[in-house]
Amino acid sequence: MKKTSLTIRKKAFYVMLIMQAMFALYMGRIFYIQTVKGEELRGMAFEQQTRDRLIRPERGTIYDRNMVGLAVTETTASVSTVYVQMRDRRMTARILAQELGLDEEEVFEKISQRVALVRVAQQVDKEVADRIRAHDLPGVAVDEDVLRVYPFGSLASHMIGFVGRDNQGIIGLEARYDSYLAGSPGRILTETDIAGRHFEGARAYRIPPTPGHDLVLTIDAVLQSYAEQAIEMIVEQKDALRGVIILMNPMNGQIYALANKPDFDLNEPFTINDPALAEIWHTFSQEQQMTELNRMWRNFAINDTYEPGSTFKIVTSAAGLAEGVVTLDSSFSCGGSLTVGGRPIKCWRSPRSHGGQTFVQGVQNSCNPVFMIIGERLGAELFHDYLLRFGFDEKTGIDLPGEAVGIMYSAEKMGPVELATMSFGQSLTITPLQLVSSAATVINGGYRVTPHVGLRLLDENGNVVQEFAPERGEQILPTDVSDSMRFVLESVVSEGTGRRTFIPGYRVGAKTATSQKLPRGSGRYISSIMAFAPADAPAVVALVLIDEPKGVYYGGQVAGPVMQVLLENVLPYLGVTPMYVSNEELEVAPVVMPNVRGLAKEEALRILSDAGLEYDLIGSGGDILEQFPIPGEMVNRGERVLLRII
Repeated sequence: MKKTSLTIRKKAFYVMLIMQAMFALYMGRIFYIQTVKGEELRGMAFEQQTRDRLIRPERGTIYDRNMVGLAVTETTASVSTVYVQMRDRRMTARILAQELGLDEEEVFEKISQRVALVRVAQQVDKEVADRIRAHDLPGVAVDEDVLRVYPFGSLASHMIGFVGRDNQGIIGLEARYDSYLAGSPGRILTETDIAGRHFEGARAYRIPPTPGHDLVLTIDAVLQSYAEQAIEMIVEQKDALRGVIILMNPMNGQIYALANKPDFDLNEPFTINDPALAEIWHTFSQEQQMTELNRMWRNFAINDTYEPGSTFKIVTSAAGLAEGVVTLDSSFSCGGSLTVGGRPIKCWRSPRSHGGQTFVQGVQNSCNPVFMIIGERLGAELFHDYLLRFGFDEKTGIDLPGEAVGIMYSAEKMGPVELATMSFGQSLTITPLQLVSSAATVINGGYRVTPHVGLRLLDENGNVVQEFAPERGEQILPTDVSDSMRFVLESVVSEGTGRRTFIPGYRVGAKTATSQKLPRGSGRYISSIMAFAPADAPAVVALVLIDEPKGVYYGGQVAGPVMQVLLENVLPYLGVTPMYVSNEELEVAPVVMPNVRGLAKEEALRILSDAGLEYDLIGSGGDILEQFPIPGEMVNRGERVLLRII
């Protein structure tokens, strides 16, 4: 009996232990679920019992430096359907198609998909969205949405860029600063049963989106407009392939304007801008269309390289002065060509020559032999070292995507001929922006600068979040060399090939270029001019480049007048007031370009002389075939006219 009683007590004890262990495990499981897994499981339950819809955030505005909106966001709506909540899909498709202007069958097919949520339309006008809401269709959700708008259409299109249907930046600043501009999406959460259906008393939750930061640029919309009007005029007049104007502060690298023509409408970025292509657009494959669109969107100022020609002579000049292989008074002689490595290399003026001249006169005349001699004196290794100091082997660092890098010979592969041709701007390629950046270094005291278009970021309350101000780079030229170069380049305008850039009351420095495109002898040229003002304290450095102008193609004749018109508008706008140094300058007035085409040479030259105009002649004969500027154009006294005679 005692043994039986003991056995019972042991069994009871074991049962109690087992029950206590099970209770401990149960309590541990509860503790684990409530604490360790609690948040995750609550989230899963919430997801199961709700349906959510994303709210796209308001993308940050892109402003110019004066807070003019260049890319803004407008409030619109999106229309979606929830499959399990719709009662009559056919009726729903019919009403949505009518209100949205869509095909009913396509809408029906879309909303019949057995998925939780289908987006039927985005960026719907408010009036249309209100009408759809008024129908009170079960399973149809009308939510807030956003639309990116570019108020000025094509203004600065290659630089600003655009966004896709998902509101993500595709090219330009929209892509470069996308992480700042985009913001974070919000959500609308609606309680449902396990099947995803609404039930009586269901609640809705709204998690608001976070707007993106606003971006303020160094660009000035007014200066950008000046630049685009100027380059568009000459591209159309000369039936050129394209044109570029860059305006930059040479002291800090801030870009005031960057214009490419032809351009495109940012509000219709997938509409081709070439009428001839537009006519046959439907015959292109999707791959061909994208190739053409990418070509249209390409920012030539930074994405492509070219042979700069004579504007590059400012680099050779500065290096020569810095190394002491040339002085302002050094003497040179031009015989129309120079033999280098057994190969005769012509001056642009050949078969005529410049004869005896000083270094300053050589720059004024843009005489190729002068720069070939300077290059030879520097030697390949030192010349190449200066190319590296100026940064032609690297990107300028501008905050725009797709920047290209210059292509040039290494010192080891730079023979006498390569050194000679590179010294006057051939046998190497750079981007237009690299040229402007190097010109800034030459005239600003010798310091490297980083071109940039981003100025600052603002939050939704207008507070500054971040400033973009790249530090000034190292000084690669002595200050006195920079001073001398400003003096020399100012003389190019007063006495040399840049006469057509002269503006009464302003001290302007410049260097022109006429670079022949490859293959040589193709008859295709790039006309360009680099200029800055005021010459004693530069406030702006500019480049005008015209690719493949028809007819007359000399940089001084084609690009020079464009630069003159541009600076006549830009300098007063920047607050640079004219300072007349003499009564004669004050009295300088434009004259109407006389028409001398078809006249005998002697009579034409007499008419030009009476008008106070100088001239250059191309060809041989007695009658004037072509002239530039064109008849009726306003020109300044003392300017040079180019005549082609037969």
